[in-house]
Amino acid sequence: MRKIKYKKGRKLQPNNLEYTGIHKENESEMQLFVYDDLNLTEYEGFMVSELDKYMNFHRNNWLNIHGLNNIELMKSIGSYFKIDNFMLADILNTTRRTKVEELSDVLFFNIKSLLPLGDSDNITVEQISFLIKDGVLISFQEKRSDFFTHIRERLRTHSGIVRTKKADYLLYILLDAIMENFYITLENEEDKVEELINLSKKSADPIILEKIEKHRDNFNFLKRSIIPLRESLYNIKSIKDDNVFNAIESENFSFFARLHQKSLELLEQIESDMGSLESASNFFFSAQTHKMNEIMKTLTIVSAIFIPLTFIVGIYGMNFENMPELRREYGYHTVMAIMFLIGIGMIVYFKKRRWF
Repeated sequence: MRKIKYKKGRKLQPNNLEYTGIHKENESEMQLFVYDDLNLTEYEGFMVSELDKYMNFHRNNWLNIHGLNNIELMKSIGSYFKIDNFMLADILNTTRRTKVEELSDVLFFNIKSLLPLGDSDNITVEQISFLIKDGVLISFQEKRSDFFTHIRERLRTHSGIVRTKKADYLLYILLDAIMENFYITLENEEDKVEELINLSKKSADPIILEKIEKHRDNFNFLKRSIIPLRESLYNIKSIKDDNVFNAIESENFSFFARLHQKSLELLEQIESDMGSLESASNFFFSAQTHKMNEIMKTLTIVSAIFIPLTFIVGIYGMNFENMPELRREYGYHTVMAIMFLIGIGMIVYFKKRRWF
């Protein structure tokens, strides 16, 4: 079972800025998209101090940061956008629960993105944080990944309506891309569970049970990841009634409602898949029990056949002086024939009763 590992022997302040993830070797980079319906400009390799030169608050701005281990860069971003240290600490602390926060001038969204790790049964986890402030969308990724490659291409090629919308719609399609990762992970788990179900019907190998338990842990992990996501998306839906907060346009709340519906569908599917996994586990134990019963039945039949034979051998193994059968010429052959006939007779009887 996956457990969140906390560092022992250290007590950090809630607003202490320290990256707690595993991707410490990744260099921090920034990428800026400035766009509207007519034009798009893309910037890379710049400093925070140069943002004033590139950003245009009359257009849409998407600032994406890869790599969170550069604390000085994070402090500079926090200072430029006036982000408090508590929020920056949440971005850097990858053990935080998925959540959404609404302040007077900022919408903060913290989410876990999951993907299957190659052909193994493991799942990779990356924390991604989003922040909308003054019409600017800022995203924080632990490492450079291809989660949003297709969205960048949509921006570059003016595909769809993303360039005609504001930052809140871009946040929606980024969250939708992360939700797709959940679907990919879930489908990958479902394929492997189906293989396990078929395998459990053919074999009682103990390794099958180990794999079943591994996938049960994966489903529980998926469930624990989606439940707070569902709650956070529901909270975004509830912002609609807040007349003061305007980071999300009223016409776009329906998009976030769709994401909330997707999270509900994911949870329902996970519950169904966990039921299938439970059936596979029960079938495995039933197969093992049946196999054990067959072994015990075989041993019992063999023992039953040898009981009368052992009785006969025991009689003639006694050392009485007066046993006439021992002195007869064909006494040995007669006893062996009787024992053979008894054994054959019992086998025929068991066969007729269909005991084996």
